Amino acid sequence: MTLDFSKGDGLVPAIIQDYATGKVLMLGYMNEEALAVTKEKGLVTFFSRTKNRLWTKGETSENYLKVKDILVDCDQDALLVKAEPMGPTCHTGADTCFKEKNDSRTLFIDHLRAVIKDRKENPNDESYTASLFKKGINKVAQKVGEEAVEIVIEAKDNDYELFRNEAADLLYHYLVLLEAKEISLDEVVEVLEGRHKK
Repeated sequence: MTLDFSKGDGLVPAIIQDYATGKVLMLGYMNEEALAVTKEKGLVTFFSRTKNRLWTKGETSENYLKVKDILVDCDQDALLVKAEPMGPTCHTGADTCFKEKNDSRTLFIDHLRAVIKDRKENPNDESYTASLFKKGINKVAQKVGEEAVEIVIEAKDNDYELFRNEAADLLYHYLVLLEAKEISLDEVVEVLEGRHKK
């Protein structure tokens, strides 16, 4: 990772993004030392321009930002840090420093897809998902069928919690089936987008 710290008098802007939801949480600045500490500790650490020292986000509130990935922009003078927030990010108690709620649950699907893919590529005996892949495509497809029937049954009743749980089971098993067939959810969305344009 090569960064040009000279453009900003030894500092580069660091955009912090929730790795699971994609929401921008905050913006801070890092010097070379702050970046090194961030990598070493796995916690987002900035150079505070007002305190003139290194500052680990959460050092007083314990609302740390656990680092998941660090990307450098095309000009090598800015960072995108993907992190897992351990509480509200803003000092005001808000989810983000931009007064946005960090609750975009649908983006969690991308995280879940990555976990499912990992269970397929790196199976272990304790994983239910890995056990499905081990049993083969017929078993995976059968589970999708079973869950589809169960959600239809629950749709006829008025039990909100049961319906939500069956919907979650169906979606999860559907994602497993897509991975088993080596078809990405993006490809399915592409088909829907094509239909929508007609």
